Amino acid sequence: MNLIESLGLAALRRIDPETAHGLALTALRTGLAPLPGIITSPRLRTTVAGLSLPNPVGLAAGFDKNAVALSPLSRAGFGFVEVGAATPRAQEGNPRPRLFRLTEDRAAINRFGFNNQGMEAIATRLAARPRDMVLGLNLGANKDSTDRAEDFARVLAHCGRNLDFATVNVSSPNTEKLRDLQGPAALSGLLTGVMEARRWLEKPIPVFLKIAPDLSPSELEDLAEVALSSGVDGVITTNTTLDRNDLHSPHRDEKGGLSGAPLFEKSTRTLAQLSHLTQGRLPLIGVGGISSPEEAWAKIQAGASAVQLYTALVYQGLSLVPQLSRGLEAILEREGFANVAQAVGTGREAWL
Repeated sequence: MNLIESLGLAALRRIDPETAHGLALTALRTGLAPLPGIITSPRLRTTVAGLSLPNPVGLAAGFDKNAVALSPLSRAGFGFVEVGAATPRAQEGNPRPRLFRLTEDRAAINRFGFNNQGMEAIATRLAARPRDMVLGLNLGANKDSTDRAEDFARVLAHCGRNLDFATVNVSSPNTEKLRDLQGPAALSGLLTGVMEARRWLEKPIPVFLKIAPDLSPSELEDLAEVALSSGVDGVITTNTTLDRNDLHSPHRDEKGGLSGAPLFEKSTRTLAQLSHLTQGRLPLIGVGGISSPEEAWAKIQAGASAVQLYTALVYQGLSLVPQLSRGLEAILEREGFANVAQAVGTGREAWL
C-alpha cells in the first residue's frame, strides 16, 4: 500500500461507511486509484466452469452493485469480477444506516437488502462492458415479489447476453425469508426456472449458486445433492454469516450479515465440507475473510478452484489485489505446483 492509498483509506474511514463506499467507487471511476492491469502467469492462469481466468482472485458481489465501474475494475488486477445483486425492479433496500465497520475485528456488517437500480439500468451498463474481463452478475429477487424464484430467471433472461457467468443468490440474510429458498424442494424448483432461462440465451453461460455459511451438516448435504442434480456449474462458498461469536467492536450486535476476518474459519470449513460432499464434481469458489495470500492459499487447499474478496479492500485497499495474486504465485512455486488446479483440495482434510 502506497502513501496516497493509505491516506485515502484513512480519510474514508472517518466518514459514514456507505458514503465512503460511494466515494471509493467515484474515485475508481474518475481514475484516482492506480490500477495494475491484468495480472497473470502460467501458474496463475486457471479454468473454472469453462471460464478462462488470468488469475484465481475475484471480486465478490456487493462492491459494484449497479455495474457503474466496469472499465476500471477490468484493470484492477482481478481474475474475474462479479457485480450486483440485480433485481427485476429497482428498490431502495433497507433503511440507513445499514453498513457498519467493525474495525477492531477487521470486519463489516451490512443489511442492505438488495438495494439496486434494477435490471433495466444494469443491463444497459453491461452492454457497454469491456470485453477483456470475465464478468458475472449476482441475481436477486425483489423484497415484495410474489414469485421470488421467477425473479432470478427474469434477471438472467434480461441480462445474460452480456455476461460470462451468473450467480443465484439465495443466501443473503437481509431479505426476509430469502434463505428459505436454500431448502431442497424450493431450491430445486428455483434452479429449474433459472436453468430454463439459461437455455434460451443465445450463448448459455455458467450459473453458480451462492450459499450461506450457517447451514447444518444435513442442510449442506441436501444442498450438495440439489446442486449436483440441477445442472449448476459451481458453488460460491460462502455469503455473510449471522454468527456473532468472539467479536469486539461496538457494532457487533447490529442486525445483518457479518463479513471479513471473523468469517474466514467458518466459511473455509463449509467450503471443505462441500468439497468433500461433491468430490470434485463441481468447482467451488471460496469467499469469506480473505486478506492475505496465505488465506487465499488455504481456501484453494480446502477445495476452492478460485477465490473472491470484498471486505478486506475496506481496510487494505485495491493494492491488496495484485498482492494476493503475486503472493499466490510465490506459494505455488514454493510448494511445487505448476498451476492452481493442481493444488485444489490438497489440504482439505485439515478443515474437516
